[in-house]
Amino acid sequence: MTVVTRYGAFEFLVMHFGLTNAPATFSTMMNQVLHGFLDKFMVVYLDDIVVYSGTLVEHVEHLRQVLTRLHGHELFAKVSKCSFA
Repeated sequence: MTVVTRYGAFEFLVMHFGLTNAPATFSTMMNQVLHGFLDKFMVVYLDDIVVYSGTLVEHVEHLRQVLTRLHGHELFAKVSKCSFA
């Protein structure tokens, strides 16, 4: 979303979920970006990405794949909002 003012055009760097279509837009984008991983070892729910694996070794590899794919699309996970268990 871009906001145009007399000072110029400004674009958000993050998606604000207060916007009406933000959750649907985010979900659609994540489904496109992470296609191929969905339901194999991860799911997207609203603004969460859940990665699941059978072993710790698989889990580390799955996380690497997801984070690499996100980075390739200039998307980044905020470490303070991540939960690893």
